Amino acid sequence: MSANISLDNTPHPPVKHCADKVNARYRHGRPDSELVPSRYALRVGEIDVMVISDGVLSLPGAMLGHNVDPAVRAAWLNDMFLPPDVLEWALNAVVVRSGERTILIDAGMGMEFPDLPRSGKLVQRLEAAGIDLASMTDVVLTHLHMDHCGGLLVDGVRDRLRPDLRVHLAAAEAKFWEAPDFSRVSMPPGFPDALRRTAKNFLKEYQSRLRPFENEYEVALGVLVTRTGGHTPGHSVVRLASGGDRLTFAGDAVFQVGFEHPDWYNGFEHDPEEATRVRVRLLRELAANRESLVATHLSFPSVCHVAVDGDVFRWVPGPWEY
Repeated sequence: MSANISLDNTPHPPVKHCADKVNARYRHGRPDSELVPSRYALRVGEIDVMVISDGVLSLPGAMLGHNVDPAVRAAWLNDMFLPPDVLEWALNAVVVRSGERTILIDAGMGMEFPDLPRSGKLVQRLEAAGIDLASMTDVVLTHLHMDHCGGLLVDGVRDRLRPDLRVHLAAAEAKFWEAPDFSRVSMPPGFPDALRRTAKNFLKEYQSRLRPFENEYEVALGVLVTRTGGHTPGHSVVRLASGGDRLTFAGDAVFQVGFEHPDWYNGFEHDPEEATRVRVRLLRELAANRESLVATHLSFPSVCHVAVDGDVFRWVPGPWEY
């Protein structure tokens, strides 16, 4: 495993600067939002799975690894044919149908950060996929960062959800956001305040529907949510298993750079050392089991496998199934 530990204290540019810089690359404009791929369906045994794109976040490239030398990080980005300063981070959520349960795993950004106009597409894209909000029996939140729960705070959404909806969240996550610690993160200006505000609002709005769990909970047959910690104290992953097939939705435990450089600290990690341990442990398990992986910020539709590559890992994209 690499060990390029060298704290980068370069200030992050504002998010609006990042978004404007990305938009400037498209001199001929952008396609309509529904002319780009926004959903991808697959099956895990008898479980139906649909990956839904909530759009993208335009964020500083330094957030991929703020504990490494900027030149080392820039070289990796160059090798990946990515710009050195501003990246488009995918936002993926998942809808799972197991038996009579229809489960939304994470809920996207919503309108919680207006300088990121190309995110917050989840409700629109659920509707385009023919999925009624009222059909959801459960929501699983990997954690309470605003790009995972904000979609449920969009005006009118709560009233369209069924009254007996169950929202599953690690108890440690709800506890953390009573007085969150941001001392170890490296975020663009405005993000900490927005994250605090969103988590507080979510816990207030959905308190009566919360079903907190300690370490793990079986939401439906073959759908197990397990707390990992690290990224946030209550960060969780969702493991699907049916008929010998397996898939893990890893939330923010795995980022694009985390295969080759699992020890690079992501700017959103509240406990970077523990997040690294969680990432390595999970990637080793996925490689050994040869199961599929989906993660929030891997390029849509993000379905992939993990291979061991010496003392680190290799990302193996899954074939697009027609």
